[in-house]
Amino acid sequence: MIAIPTKFNLRARGVIDTDASLCVSGCGQVEDARNLFLSCTCIGSLWPLVRFWIGFNGVDHQDISDHFIQFTNYTGGLKSRRSFLQLIWLLTAWILWNERNNRLFKQKECSIDQLLDKVKYYSLWWLKVKNASFVFGENLWWSSPLSCLGIG
Repeated sequence: MIAIPTKFNLRARGVIDTDASLCVSGCGQVEDARNLFLSCTCIGSLWPLVRFWIGFNGVDHQDISDHFIQFTNYTGGLKSRRSFLQLIWLLTAWILWNERNNRLFKQKECSIDQLLDKVKYYSLWWLKVKNASFVFGENLWWSSPLSCLGIG
């Protein structure tokens, strides 16, 4: 089990009561790591959109560690593909965590499409910072990220 300060973990430690332990997205489930990052019907639905953007289909595993392994190996064993998919998986999880915190502490909410745009923008920015010769802009990155990386 992941020991991040989800509402489930806070409830288990007696920090909050049972009534306060529901997911901030309004899905009606207790907020634990699996719900927050994978199975929440609201913000957890980001994963299929990310997969569609990258250009592959699949069914998401419901264990976080297995989900990471499955996601990062979707397109085969090439190291460059795995590295890219690891970046996207970690970035998506980070965006979900930030969305949870924005909803909980700032009462600010992004739509699922806005969250997907963040995955696209932040991954493009990261690649441009890490690789000065990465010349692709938003339009091409939005439509074909694997081709931009030469791994499509």
